[in-house]
Amino acid sequence: MEKSMVKTIAKILVLVGAINWGLVGLGNLMGSDMNVVHMLLGSMETLENVVYVLVGLSGVYSLMRK
Repeated sequence: MEKSMVKTIAKILVLVGAINWGLVGLGNLMGSDMNVVHMLLGSMETLENVVYVLVGLSGVYSLMRK
């Protein structure tokens, strides 16, 4: 895979993670569950966990790259 494509995918996943965690925090403050990843993939627990791992790896990648 091209390096620029990896960077783009990492940026998208970091954005998804940031939005999701922001909504989780906001939802907790408002007394509701706003975890979008879980809402979309909750019935597919393994896939949901894969998304969380990929978001985490993308965050680390984004921090480590030049």
